[in-house]
Amino acid sequence: MYKKLFFGLIILALLSAGCAAKESSAPVASGDQLKVGDGATTKEYTAADLQALTESTAAFKDVTYKGVTLKALIADAGFNFDEIKAVKAVAADGFSSNYDSSIYSRDDVIVAYATESGALTEDDGVFRMVIPDGEGKQNVRMLAEIKIVK
Repeated sequence: MYKKLFFGLIILALLSAGCAAKESSAPVASGDQLKVGDGATTKEYTAADLQALTESTAAFKDVTYKGVTLKALIADAGFNFDEIKAVKAVAADGFSSNYDSSIYSRDDVIVAYATESGALTEDDGVFRMVIPDGEGKQNVRMLAEIKIVK
């Protein structure tokens, strides 16, 4: 009886450890770099890298953000728009939002690195998506990666 209980506890402990290992191994990008890629090719950007590109502004919920258009960022990363089916914005916590060409090809959709009045908030992170007329969930905060879907 005690042997069965002992082995049962060991199995339970091993299963718990395995689940914990899976959770901790989930890919989470660091907050100071933004990855843009399709799985085969990836380019990483810092806020300074984005600031070196042509600046654009966009407003969402009465805040005007500064950044680079998603369209320009995708082009700078070397991707051909004719080959793209969709774009997926992924937050550092794993939240994501998918965009079709009606979003990622617009000139008013930006990846923000600041607001007009200064730095992004701690809740926004280093980068955030800004889609002026989009739903809140489309305006991904703590943006860590832009996945190109071909």
